[in-house]
Amino acid sequence: RNEKPDIGLNNSDIYQDISVLNMLKRLDKIRFRGPKRDEFLDLAESPTASDSECNDDVPVKHRSSIKETEEQRDPAGSGTLTINNFHTLYTLLWPHCHLRHWDKQKETLRSRLWKWLYERFGVYIEDFRFQPEENTVETEEPLSAKRLTENMRRLKRGAKPVTNFMRNLSALSSWHSVYTSAIAFIIYMNAAWHGWVIPMFLFLAILRLSLNYFIAKGWRIQWSIVPEVSEPVEPPKEDLTVSEKFQLVLDVAQKAQNLFGKMADVLEKIKNLFMWVQPEITQKLYVGLWLAFITSCLLPYKLLGFMIGVYAGIKFFIIDFIFKSCPKLRDKYDTPYIVWTNLPTDPQLKERNNATLNRRVSETVHSAGMSCGIGREEESGRAYNTKRGPFHEVFNLSENERPLPVCENGWRCCLINRDRKMPTDYIRNGVLYVTENYLCFESSSSRAASSKKNKVIKLQDIMDIQKYKVLSVLPGSGMGISITTPSTLKPLVFGAMIHRDEAFDAIHTQYMKIMSSTAATTVTNPET
Repeated sequence: RNEKPDIGLNNSDIYQDISVLNMLKRLDKIRFRGPKRDEFLDLAESPTASDSECNDDVPVKHRSSIKETEEQRDPAGSGTLTINNFHTLYTLLWPHCHLRHWDKQKETLRSRLWKWLYERFGVYIEDFRFQPEENTVETEEPLSAKRLTENMRRLKRGAKPVTNFMRNLSALSSWHSVYTSAIAFIIYMNAAWHGWVIPMFLFLAILRLSLNYFIAKGWRIQWSIVPEVSEPVEPPKEDLTVSEKFQLVLDVAQKAQNLFGKMADVLEKIKNLFMWVQPEITQKLYVGLWLAFITSCLLPYKLLGFMIGVYAGIKFFIIDFIFKSCPKLRDKYDTPYIVWTNLPTDPQLKERNNATLNRRVSETVHSAGMSCGIGREEESGRAYNTKRGPFHEVFNLSENERPLPVCENGWRCCLINRDRKMPTDYIRNGVLYVTENYLCFESSSSRAASSKKNKVIKLQDIMDIQKYKVLSVLPGSGMGISITTPSTLKPLVFGAMIHRDEAFDAIHTQYMKIMSSTAATTVTNPET
């Protein structure tokens, strides 16, 4: 080709077209992922998004036909690229490359954003993940005297700050230290007058924590109205005998019993107060709550807080001091004290109901006996029966002899008669009663209403009565009572009594009444 056709392009345009052609060949290699091509196809004749171009099994004849067609349509030859084809190629490839680049950049930004969010808030999101609750069963420790004693000591040490605080409040209210109580009263009333009660209590709490900090650092600071009494620390006992261990368990069990009893009394009184068990007491609380509700709705909170603060100060520092100093005034006019004292516990309610039921039964029986012409004394004697029959028939006593109210059901015990040699006569199980004039023991092995195995002792014949310890190896003061009478060589012992102290007090009191009445009769009638 000697003549150069005029296609409107200069040398720089041709060099630019060649560089563009080389670039397009590289793009063609990347796009179609095929072998290197010598000729670049015209995009106007080949589909741009066809997947058949990516197939390596395209016949060679098809390429040559396309080439021949291209040579026929493009007189400038295959080594040149027209402007129209370049613009067409640029228009088709640029959005595709730009979108792929933008998608990659967008995915990178999204992954970075998710990574940043997870690093910042992933830990908190994991906390809100729902998981099934695990039911863990706590293992119970076996009973141990040492462990029980240590737990009681821990409880006492843990409750010591609370008890000290309550003791200081009581001392402040009872004016144990006149100067301290006067200063506290003036400061509190001034704070209540200016509305600074809450800031004052917060400041006291901060001050208490600050002092505790210095005490924890080793400073010796004592801030107490009542001087603390240091209790002697008992050294741990390692080698204990069986008797000492048993006594230790009894002491700890008694303390635990008293503590649980006080806690149960408080909880039962609160429950009975809100459950209208004592209506006249709960009615006062009901009216007071209504008055407080109406007052809180009508009065502004500032005035209401001022009134409550001033009343609390006067009640704590003045009224309580007067009531503590004058118990009779407290019993008459201290409404909270009266309400709390008169609130019954569940055992008290049970005893009250039983007493009411017994009184109604006795009244019904008495009215029925009067209608049948039976005397009151005979009916009252028949009202008290034992398992073997009427009380006076079991012990061959007069009909007016009946157990005292303290022992209507008797005390379970065993009679030890040390004058007898036979085991069956030496120890007998049964129930002990005390009347106005006699001490009666009903044997559980007696088969008839009146049996020789039952024992009747006249209180006037008793020479001595004492608390008795059957086995000296056991700790404590024992669970028996010894009775000395003229008819026995050795004292009779009533042992294994759970309520030994209660029985001893009742028997000893009745015995002293009999002896005092006998002495008075002797003085008035010296001949007798």
